[in-house]
Amino acid sequence: MYSKNNLDAFIKAAPILKDIMKTNQVSWLNPELTSVKNAPKFSIDLEDMKKAAHLWTRFAPFFVKAFPETKDNHGILESPLREIPKMKSLLNADNGDIEGRLFLKCDNELPICGSIKARGGFFEIMTYAEKLVLESGLLKKEDNYRIFTSPKFQEFFRKYKIGVASTGNLGLSIGMISAKLGFEVTVYMSADAKQWKKDLLREKGAIVMEFDGDFSEAISVGRELTRKDPNAYFVDDEDSHDLFLGYTVGALRIAEQLKSENIKVDADHPLFVYSPCGVGGSPGGTAFGLKQIYGDHVHCFFVEPTHCPAVLTGLVTGEMSHISVHDIGLDNITEADGLAVGRPSHFATKISKHLVSGIFTIEDDQLFKLLAQLKDSENIFLEPSATAGLIGPQRIQKTEYATTHHLNLKNATHIAWATGGLLVPEHQRKKFYERGSKHLLKV
Repeated sequence: MYSKNNLDAFIKAAPILKDIMKTNQVSWLNPELTSVKNAPKFSIDLEDMKKAAHLWTRFAPFFVKAFPETKDNHGILESPLREIPKMKSLLNADNGDIEGRLFLKCDNELPICGSIKARGGFFEIMTYAEKLVLESGLLKKEDNYRIFTSPKFQEFFRKYKIGVASTGNLGLSIGMISAKLGFEVTVYMSADAKQWKKDLLREKGAIVMEFDGDFSEAISVGRELTRKDPNAYFVDDEDSHDLFLGYTVGALRIAEQLKSENIKVDADHPLFVYSPCGVGGSPGGTAFGLKQIYGDHVHCFFVEPTHCPAVLTGLVTGEMSHISVHDIGLDNITEADGLAVGRPSHFATKISKHLVSGIFTIEDDQLFKLLAQLKDSENIFLEPSATAGLIGPQRIQKTEYATTHHLNLKNATHIAWATGGLLVPEHQRKKFYERGSKHLLKV
């Protein structure tokens, strides 16, 4: 626990912490942002990203067989990159002038579980499952991975258990693929998790354990219980190499999409990417991957709720994953369930410290307003947390970032990473939209 003296010292070193503690919306630019060529060596690199992409390719026949909705794309899970000019016009009419082009990376449309968490969650379970069967002699890497759907493999995986803690979408991704492979999977869900997500997990064959407390309680208990069993494996959202590596593959994929759209990324054509942020694994992995491809020509920003800015708190205080938002007096309560975490990822935050350009915070009401605006303008539905990145382009123009880094925003490409929404039930969508529409400008 941090004393008042500790907090006073943090505020003296970084006065913005006072506004963070008051749950004011803030725009923080990272003073420790490092040029890629001068960044510390990390435990993963571009070659690891390419190897991770090959794992997805090996598993493609499994996905075609196990999840027929992936057949049209030959078992490759990917989402569209869409330009959203009508949303840009609506944002401009609402609050200023966005320079450059605005795109949405539609991970809300990712097959199977409709969220970015499939990139990390599926990848980690695929890595673990492949390791088990390779070691057992049941599989060779040159085999057709459709074999993972066979009764023999299902029977083999039934001997093993998977555990994960989640506020929502990570649990869905881990639960869905683990159950499909044959694992017994338990998802430890915090009070923030939506009931429909718990119900869907149970429907897909997962065991759901519910907690009255927040994500920190769920992950602590889940980690302890899972690790007591020698045949159980815990997916640790606060400290996972494989989750992070899975997210980096999204950077390789979006680079292909930008190339196909003839969109330049260089010193005269900067790329800005804005990602909703919980513990920091998915936006951190995405940022790391993009930095390996585009170097200093890509600028990555995270967006967190005002009541649970876990990564921002860790970076501003310098305490990294050792500090929780509770330690600075915040309640960690938000309607953006996927972002409702109090403590950042140990693994991801060490990397983000040098590569993230900044972090913005956002109030819940604005998330819902953006949800309604996007639905009205582009007929795209996102869950509330997934709209967070849409504030990025306007926030950037209200800071000195472009001037400091000598960037021409007129040539910029802005990408808001939409992280979820496909599986939200219709009645819930209606409630979300109705709440958001109350905040729209009346014309």
